[in-house]
Amino acid sequence: NRLVMKKYVGFFTDKFTESMYVLANEPSVALYRLQEHVRRSLPELAQHKSDMQSWEEQSQGAIYTVEYACSAIKNMTDSSVYFKSIDSLLKHAIAMKDQLNAAQGRSTVAPQAKNPPASS
Repeated sequence: NRLVMKKYVGFFTDKFTESMYVLANEPSVALYRLQEHVRRSLPELAQHKSDMQSWEEQSQGAIYTVEYACSAIKNMTDSSVYFKSIDSLLKHAIAMKDQLNAAQGRSTVAPQAKNPPASS
């Protein structure tokens, strides 16, 4: 009788352990554990995503600023040709103005020498 009881208890404990193992690893339990993991992890992941999007926007703004500054510097470098041309034209205009002033000075001095003022 005792041997039979021991056999039944052993059989029962083996079946109970097997049943618990099957229940613990059942797909619905696995899905529940997965759901719990996602529920706990999702807020942190959402915050990381938000942070990354913010950093991307800031990076895009900085990249735009740098590209705009590079473009402005290139345009300034390219415009040096025009500034040199303007400098040359201004020098030429100043030289012509000096020639006109010199010619005008001679023309006002020369007629006075030809026509002396009348004496009284």
